[in-house]
Formats: sequence, structure tokens, C-alpha cells
Amino acid sequence: MTESLRNSGEYENPYQGDQQYATAPVNPEWPPPPAYAPAPAPKKRKRGPVALLAAVAIVAAAIGGGTAYGIQELTGNDTVASSSTSTNVVPSSQKGTVSGVAKAVSPSIVEISADSNAGSSTGSGVIITSDGEIITNNHVVSGASQIKVTTNDGKSYTAKVVGTDSKKDLALIKLENASGLKTATLGDSAGVGVGDQVVAIGSPEGLTGTVTSGIISALDRDVTVSTDESQGQEQGQGQGQQGGEWPFEFGGREFNGDTGSDTTTYKALQTDASLNPGNSGGALIDMNGNIIGINSAMYSAAGASSSAAAGSVGLGFAIPINTVKADLATLRAGSTD
Repeated sequence: MTESLRNSGEYENPYQGDQQYATAPVNPEWPPPPAYAPAPAPKKRKRGPVALLAAVAIVAAAIGGGTAYGIQELTGNDTVASSSTSTNVVPSSQKGTVSGVAKAVSPSIVEISADSNAGSSTGSGVIITSDGEIITNNHVVSGASQIKVTTNDGKSYTAKVVGTDSKKDLALIKLENASGLKTATLGDSAGVGVGDQVVAIGSPEGLTGTVTSGIISALDRDVTVSTDESQGQEQGQGQGQQGGEWPFEFGGREFNGDTGSDTTTYKALQTDASLNPGNSGGALIDMNGNIIGINSAMYSAAGASSSAAAGSVGLGFAIPINTVKADLATLRAGSTD
């Protein structure tokens, strides 16, 4: 038998026997409790595609412009792996190591040989699509009549220039009859800080797949580059000649050559990772394996002899990858600025 409480202000079980309501309700103004009826089962929420798309839209809006770029690029036919944060390209067991970065990213870095009326040029490039779109420096391929590209596994391809931007010293080339290539992940140079560890990969002096490491030494350095095609050849004029190699200057000092009269200036990342002629167009990479810059210039004291100017002095410069991403649509459209 169910017990009923008879303290003042309380009532008996209203469902016991034939009695419906207690004789002494707790509060006369309260209505009597309703007869028991099972509550309806809650309706299940649909979690189909509509709900999923809404969630994705909310996340994209919260994260901001960098992610919007990645979504735009990933939904097209020309797929570019892009990260607004720091994607872990390097396996967790090798995270933060130079060897881990080199192993993960080297297959996405190529050597470029370009021939023109002004001579020959050797540089590097970064694969951004599996069918052979490659970002490099404008001065590596400027005026080229023939371009040969060698991938990390030793395969050779011919390539054509898709678009150029001499003001930013950028170019986009496309391999012929290429597929299944390993693409690099483009990071976010806005998140780079002074002191961050970095790795550089390229083909200095034609030494394919050379890996060096260092730190970011400074941000937003003004680097001046020639826009003349005749100044774009790195190595074709011979190592023994002054000028004609890397046509850059900073603060009135030369970067391996004369910039000529037609120049442009852009903001660059400064690094002490060793860069040498042939690193142009190669990758500057964070320790998670994201491309944060395209290597473009090295410092050489004005008037230095060819032997003194042959090696790195720990002052290298790279075009921030966000500049590349902002310029990519224009390059794909066939710009020849």
C-alpha cells in the first residue's frame, strides 16, 4: 500500500482508490494535478545533408576569409590544397623535424630549366595541382622559349607558361601530359612570426632537392626586382660575370646582380635558411609542412667577387604565400603583366 503524507499543506495520493483529488490541497488556487497520460515521444531531428551543409556554412563564416579561399579552390577542377591555419602535412611521428618536412614536401618541389634568347636559367618550382600547375618566380621563366621540368622522382616534362606577374615576380607554368603529381599544401603567411623555424627546398646550382633550414629573421622586407626579361636569367651568363644572376636589391645593396632601370618592389619574408642561385621559385616551408613562401632572392654585397658572392650569407627572401594565393586567379587567366 502506497503511503500518503498528512503533514499540513500536503495531500494524499490522488490516484488511490476511487478518490480523485486530495481533501486538503497544498494551495487552493492551484488546479488539481491532471490524470496521468503518457508524454508523446520526442520527434527525431533530421541530420541529413541540409543540416550538414548548414553546419559547414556556420563554421566557414566563423573562421573567415582564409578558409573561404580554401573552399573556393577545392571546389573547382583545378584543386589546390590550401590551409588557412597550419595543417599537419608531416606525420605525427616526425612532426617538427627537418627530415619529416623534407620527406613530406620534397615530392612537390621541382627543378626548372628555361632557355631563351638571353641564355639559360635554372630555378625551382612548387606543384600546386596534381595535373601539373607549378608556381615559380617570373625571373626564372621570363622570356623562355623552352621550359623543361624535372620532378623529385627524376621524371622530365616540358612546360608552358600560363601567366606571369612581373610586379610580384610570380609565374604559373603547366606541365604537358602530367597527372597524379604530389601537390604541396599552401599555408597562411599571415600567421608567420619572427623566430619561427622554416625549411627551404630547391635546386641551388642545379643540385635537385637540396634541403636547408633556419628561421624567419624578419617580416615585410622591401625587395626590389627587375621586370626586364634580359635581367631574368640566373645562371646563363656565367658565374664569373658581375650582374646577370639574381637581380635584386635591398636598402641600396645588391642581391647578386644589377636590377636595371625597370624595377618593382614587393614585401618579402626574410630567412637565414641558406639560399643560393637555383633556389628561386622553390619553397619556404613551416615545420608542419605548409608552404609559407616562394623563395626569390638572396643577399650579396655590392661589388663582391664572383667567388665571394657564390654562397649564402644567411640573408634570403621569399614571397609570402598569401601574395601567391591572391594572385593565382589572375595567373590562371593568362596574365602577362
